[in-house]
Amino acid sequence: MSKKSLCILLMLSTFLLITTASAAEPLRLLTWKGYAPKVLVDKFTKETGIPVKVTYTNNEEMIAKLRATRGAGFDLAQPSQDRISSVQKKFHIYQPIDLGKIKINQIIPSMLEAVKRNTMVDGKPHAVPFCWGTSGLIVNKKKAPEASDYTDLLNEKYAGRISYRLKRPTLIALAFALGDNPFAKYNDAAAYKALMEKVADAMIKGKKLVKNYWSNGDQLLQSMRSEEVWVAMAWDGGGWKLHAENPNIDFVAPKSGALGWIDTFALPAKSKNIEGAYKWINFILRPENAAVFTNKEKYATASAGAMDKLDAAVRDNFKRCFPPAAIDNIKWYPPVPAKLEAIEGKILDKVKAAR
Repeated sequence: MSKKSLCILLMLSTFLLITTASAAEPLRLLTWKGYAPKVLVDKFTKETGIPVKVTYTNNEEMIAKLRATRGAGFDLAQPSQDRISSVQKKFHIYQPIDLGKIKINQIIPSMLEAVKRNTMVDGKPHAVPFCWGTSGLIVNKKKAPEASDYTDLLNEKYAGRISYRLKRPTLIALAFALGDNPFAKYNDAAAYKALMEKVADAMIKGKKLVKNYWSNGDQLLQSMRSEEVWVAMAWDGGGWKLHAENPNIDFVAPKSGALGWIDTFALPAKSKNIEGAYKWINFILRPENAAVFTNKEKYATASAGAMDKLDAAVRDNFKRCFPPAAIDNIKWYPPVPAKLEAIEGKILDKVKAAR
């Protein structure tokens, strides 16, 4: 082959490569703000040639957008795991996940199993986990060194130094701490109501111990800083923020289990770029990439190997408060039957009105 022919061949090859890359089907991602950092989007596109078009949303808008198009318009979505199965049964906006295309060795097993179980429709899972967070206790360990479970929200030792929200997570948490499993009663409204009445009685009896029922996160943090409150039920991130200011205060994963949310990856029913979607899932759960997300947003991911790649301060929070046993003990929220919300509302009103 002549030098001229070889040169032409190389030019044609380069042109074809550029054309192929520029013609790659984009990945249309429907997600929460912060879940697709630009540094990772750019890295993914450089690795795969797939451009990413990101649309930010929340659970309610996500459902509305996919309902309006019957699952079209996006290739990958990130609903919370308790907002998938019931929606799928009614509107058919998602398709099953093919776990054979997921590098499941990258995923924490207990989280993968929880999401598979909670998103199962017609015997098939419809999501895999991405990131998670919890609520549990924030404790001033200098003032309340033995506080370790939600029952300490009812403990007379901490009278006048307790705070929590009058919201459903508190009912769920106390039910677990009192030795029952509220999630196991989700399909039995009568049994669930009886359990909630038991929790309400305990809350009413302990009402005199409560400093305040917080409704504003900043209000709670300030009451912990001033030592007005020693034991509170709140989110992990708030506890870690306080710990950075005062080492005596920290988040505690309760003995009966922190309550956890998981945001997932799910495939819309009419995804056009399924291959790109699976590539993104496996890319973002790669430990070094998951660590970039967690360092930036402070939410943990389901990536099994990300912990050791985190910035020291972020890593220390998770290792201190969530050893493997505590992670495996997290009670992940399943989908909530609508009729239970009415029961919980009446229970909370009863507690609020009690004197």
